[in-house]
Amino acid sequence: MGFEGAKLALYLGGKLAVILRDDTPGLPFADHWDLPGGGREGEETPLACALRECHEELGIAVPEDAVIWQGSFDEAGLTKWFFVAHLPAHAEAEIVFGNEGQRWRLMEEEEFLNHPRAVPAFQDRLRVYLGQSGADKIKAI
Repeated sequence: MGFEGAKLALYLGGKLAVILRDDTPGLPFADHWDLPGGGREGEETPLACALRECHEELGIAVPEDAVIWQGSFDEAGLTKWFFVAHLPAHAEAEIVFGNEGQRWRLMEEEEFLNHPRAVPAFQDRLRVYLGQSGADKIKAI
């Protein structure tokens, strides 16, 4: 199963956990709001990649059964995965920010979707998830 990386839209209560990317010259979407995730390591599955990256970046262990949606997307000929997970609001207390990015915060869904400095591809992928009917949002992983 070939893929390049995976992202996780992690809802804590009703808000998204987002990370402000570093403001490094040459970094794609520098100083933009991003979602946890990144590149594949070894032979890991897309879900394992997303959950590992989330743990590295936010210090929170998201259980597989918290993931309610998945989709694969073509990005310039590369396969990228996008997952959605929900945890209760009190899980915010488990977050320990890693060393990637400037800071993290919880953001209202609408703010992320309309923020001029959110990574556009992830705004679009979240819209794909939200555009599905309620019954279709929950897929078997």
